[in-house]
Amino acid sequence: MAHGITATLTGTPFAEAADKVRTALAGQGFGVLTEIDLTATLRTKLGVELEDYLVLGACNPAIAHRALEADRRIGLLLPCNVVLRAVPDGVLVEAMDPQLMVQFTGRPELAEVADEAAARLRAALASLTE
Repeated sequence: MAHGITATLTGTPFAEAADKVRTALAGQGFGVLTEIDLTATLRTKLGVELEDYLVLGACNPAIAHRALEADRRIGLLLPCNVVLRAVPDGVLVEAMDPQLMVQFTGRPELAEVADEAAARLRAALASLTE
């Protein structure tokens, strides 16, 4: 993903990686509102197998509020999805760069909010490999 923030956890079991990501997000003021286990969903609904793949819907309420004040339609892009997926060398963690909100909407007043969200997401993901 060209417009993402990423980290790779090597030698960490998937469930442990998910716990670490939740903790790292909480440390930056994000709560996890939703969790989608795509592996289980696709297995149950379609009978197909997929590597461990989890989507966390993360939200920092203060940042979300500021974004909504700038543009009520921004809810279409919330929460910040953080994806974990098993890869050969560990667990890849990816988050969309919030600056895409600014590019997508063309609303420069969202830049400051996107900067803060991006900084917090980068800090959370960076803490995973420290």
